[in-house]
Amino acid sequence: MEGPMSSDTNTRAPVPPFTLESAIQKVRMAEDAWNTRNPEQVSLAYTIDGVWRNRSEFLIGREAIVQFLTRKWDKELDYRLIKELWAFHGTRIAVRFAYEWRDEEGSWFRSYGNENWEFADSGLMRRRIASINDIPITEQDRKYFWPIGRRPDDHPGLSELGL
Repeated sequence: MEGPMSSDTNTRAPVPPFTLESAIQKVRMAEDAWNTRNPEQVSLAYTIDGVWRNRSEFLIGREAIVQFLTRKWDKELDYRLIKELWAFHGTRIAVRFAYEWRDEEGSWFRSYGNENWEFADSGLMRRRIASINDIPITEQDRKYFWPIGRRPDDHPGLSELGL
């Protein structure tokens, strides 16, 4: 996908091509942003005309991303996310993740997924492809207990949690 940056002059470091260190940094920055549950803030990491596939939804552009995330976090309460780098090359990063949330009735879920990301030269993400599965869990099965917001640096990641 070429050329989506023509009307967007923002830069978001680190920029491609990624190294191991910069790919890990990019993943943690994305995790931190998503854990804010602020759709407008999260959308700024994407190009103006960014393309998404999230489960069975196909989105184009920041406004569609904001609308999607608003709906998501209105439904997925007490959302907490952990992302982990899977692979990277050039302008692309592959991530695996798991997040916990509850619905309005108080039922808990853990959602597992994989994302493929492609970045513009500016470091803004221009393509996000996500595949996600939801598993009902009991409250006793929960593993994420930090206060809403950024995961503490000393909290275990996915591999340490056996996820």
